[in-house]
Amino acid sequence: MSSPPWQEALYDLLRANNVTQFAYVPDAGHKVLIDRSLADTDVHSIPLTTEEEGVAMCAGADLGGGRAVLLMQSSGVGNVINMLSLTKGGKFPLLTLVSMRGEFGEGNPWQFPMGQAVEPVLKAMGVIVLRAERPEDVVPMVTAAITMAYQCAEQVAVLLTQRLIGAKKF
Repeated sequence: MSSPPWQEALYDLLRANNVTQFAYVPDAGHKVLIDRSLADTDVHSIPLTTEEEGVAMCAGADLGGGRAVLLMQSSGVGNVINMLSLTKGGKFPLLTLVSMRGEFGEGNPWQFPMGQAVEPVLKAMGVIVLRAERPEDVVPMVTAAITMAYQCAEQVAVLLTQRLIGAKKF
């Protein structure tokens, strides 16, 4: 079975915009990005033990003149809240792609609390939040996020919604 075209286009977009570091906690919603980054000899694909390490890694990439993306699931957003003060205070760009849970068609009740809190919590920390609901939304949303993050040193999260990625069946 082939990957949805938007996932392939998303990886190509990140690489075309000089993203060379992919920080991630393993997640099925980011499988294509993770697998392609692992196979790409021109990037560093770094598995994290916890999502806040990825915020620091993205700041470090900027200090070294590089570009990074943090891939995480909505349940991991709670882990990064305190570290977002690093990017805000230091004016480091942050681009994060969040695969959402706890919304459209969710079958696991444990996913609802954080899934529902993601957007208001990120906004409370000063992160710009964009939502991709349909395949045709992904490339324009992430293109906008790349511009805001890397040209303006903003912290931007693109939420890849469950309507887009599909709800897991339990």
